[in-house]
Amino acid sequence: MELTEDKIKSLLDDLLNLCRKNLPTMNEELITKGIKLSLEAHKNHFRASGEPYFLHPYEVTMIVAKEIPLDDISVISALLHDVVEDTEINLDFIEREFNKEIADIVDGVTKIGGVLRGQNITQAENYRKLLLSMINDVRVILVKFADRLHNMRTLGFVSPHKQRRIATETLEIYAPFAHRFGLAKVKWELEDLAFKYLNQEAYNEIAKKLKETRRDREKYISAVTEPIIKRLDEHDLVYEIGGRPKHFYSIYKKMIKQNRPLEDIYDLSAIRIILENNDPNECYYVLGIINQLFKPIPDRFKDFISIPKKNNYQSIHNTVIGPEGKLVEIQIRTRQMHEIAEKGVAAHWKYKENISSSATDLEDWVNWIRDIFESVSKDEASNEILASFKLNLYQDEIYIFTPKGDLKILPIDSTPVDFAFAIHSKVGSHCIGAKVNGKIVPLSTPLHSGDQVEILTSNNQHPNKSWLQFVQTHKAKSNIRKFIQKEEDRIVKTGKEIWERKLKKYKLAFTKDDLNKLVIKLKFENQSKFFVAVAEDKIDLEDILNPTEIKESEVPELEFDNFAKFARESVGDVIVAGEHRGFEYSYAKCCNPIPGDPIVGYITIGEGIKIHRKNCKNLLTLSADNENRLVPVEWPREKDSYFLAGISIKGEDRPGILKDLSNSIASFQNTNIKSVNISTTDSVFNGQVTVYVQDVLSLNRLMERLKKNKGIYSVERFDAHN
Repeated sequence: MELTEDKIKSLLDDLLNLCRKNLPTMNEELITKGIKLSLEAHKNHFRASGEPYFLHPYEVTMIVAKEIPLDDISVISALLHDVVEDTEINLDFIEREFNKEIADIVDGVTKIGGVLRGQNITQAENYRKLLLSMINDVRVILVKFADRLHNMRTLGFVSPHKQRRIATETLEIYAPFAHRFGLAKVKWELEDLAFKYLNQEAYNEIAKKLKETRRDREKYISAVTEPIIKRLDEHDLVYEIGGRPKHFYSIYKKMIKQNRPLEDIYDLSAIRIILENNDPNECYYVLGIINQLFKPIPDRFKDFISIPKKNNYQSIHNTVIGPEGKLVEIQIRTRQMHEIAEKGVAAHWKYKENISSSATDLEDWVNWIRDIFESVSKDEASNEILASFKLNLYQDEIYIFTPKGDLKILPIDSTPVDFAFAIHSKVGSHCIGAKVNGKIVPLSTPLHSGDQVEILTSNNQHPNKSWLQFVQTHKAKSNIRKFIQKEEDRIVKTGKEIWERKLKKYKLAFTKDDLNKLVIKLKFENQSKFFVAVAEDKIDLEDILNPTEIKESEVPELEFDNFAKFARESVGDVIVAGEHRGFEYSYAKCCNPIPGDPIVGYITIGEGIKIHRKNCKNLLTLSADNENRLVPVEWPREKDSYFLAGISIKGEDRPGILKDLSNSIASFQNTNIKSVNISTTDSVFNGQVTVYVQDVLSLNRLMERLKKNKGIYSVERFDAHN
């Protein structure tokens, strides 16, 4: 079909006329603008049938305006529902040119289409929940229903493989969805079209037999309706009556369920009486008239007016024995009940003043809609009511895909670590990173419905205490706590062994009471916490068990800490190699590494990576049975870069000593002095000098040079153990 100017004008007029007829209010200028943008965006696109692609969003819009008419926002969103996915136009442009509501609906339709594309539908109910968890606005799913219905009507132009995939998705996800939304007419058509492509042979057989028996069925329907019409007219009732043939898929399901051929299915047609008076009591009045004409079957009587179906369907279903002893179903409902059954949420909007307030179950879609309508005043503007059309079904859950397309259901705000443990406890325990939709993200990143997550693992990785701050699932929390407890037990054991070796070294005996007193004195909660501190070298047992041994030239700890902090900051962040790049780290107190020292990292429980000197005695003890916890690290280095080093000097206090030391330093490879601190006591001076040197070899040569000065007793590198 060629889209001439006359044809486009005709299409626009048809849409506007339909909107005028079915919508409570409408913005004709905005709808016209939507048509023009859709035309321009899709002008170079064509469907598999060869038709201009614009005809697809146009037909989708006509379905919205006719089958599920709600408001002009839905209509414009239907016109634009494919432009973001298929063209260069983005959501910001749509929001600027139209409004945020329309942009959000287009975004929602695009997202739920993308989530299902290429997935194997093996957990249909989960996929339906997934879609509901992703959208906030009712109109997103209504536009998607219309989009799917038109795609099904034109499914004959795509490959057989694609036909089966789309038909399966339609039958298992969209048709039940439409039923839940109360869209009976949409549901029946989706089911029949899907059935046609999934079981062509059965579809054709039913179609053939119904065609062959059509005249007989019509004749029989007339025989039943004639006496009913006569009696209803006598009572001056205003009504519509007619036969309603069963839909193909409905007939097929009955044949399968009852294991009977089509000829033995008694209710291939039903008679429907629609009363124009919207008083439900009139339905029961008509029921009495019917039961006077024909004998009812009590166990086949269903009153969905007193007790509506979960999707708010209301009608009386009455099965009677008709002429020739055949069973026939007669449905009785008001016009309002009929429109609600056919058009679902759109009809709810139209009849909002009369909706009852009996609903309480938020997981029942229509009951929730009824609550909304009952909670607003009758004169409230329609756009304000529609603004409150927010779904809260399944939004406390998220639905996440594995790389193979399987779905995992998790609590809202779950992270890749929760997802990893949902797959398997071993995957969670060795989780080292994650890709969400193909991009590497931190393990604490909150996931969203529809995300595809790939977990990266390493045998060297283990649960981290910090994970407890962001995981949501019980399984993740439980496994992390179990590992931490097990690891803490192992560390306690290591701490005990170190403690016992120290006692043996100093030939000391500690009773249980002695140990408890020490634990209390050092302000630990219990012995276990004390032994953990011992194992992780957070306390100095040498000071506790041998307090009288004080080194003569000991430098106050605070002074060294300040120097170490400045020295480390002067070179920048330590480089952590390999898969542990980006992990948090800190410096071990036991050996206090400073730039220039050969260093190595050790993975702790809950405190990230501890940086030790390679010759640290405590590190050798800790890593004896845990070599896999060692991580390669190094100081950052650039060409011609220098690091800050400290030198402790002790000697005879004499005139000119400071000048001699300064000359010795400055004349050695143009070494820069950062600071000099000297104090004297009884003709003896103690000093600390900080200098910038290129490497440890240069530092050692400088210290040898300083030792040659007159009256110098000792020159040592300044660290925590001087």
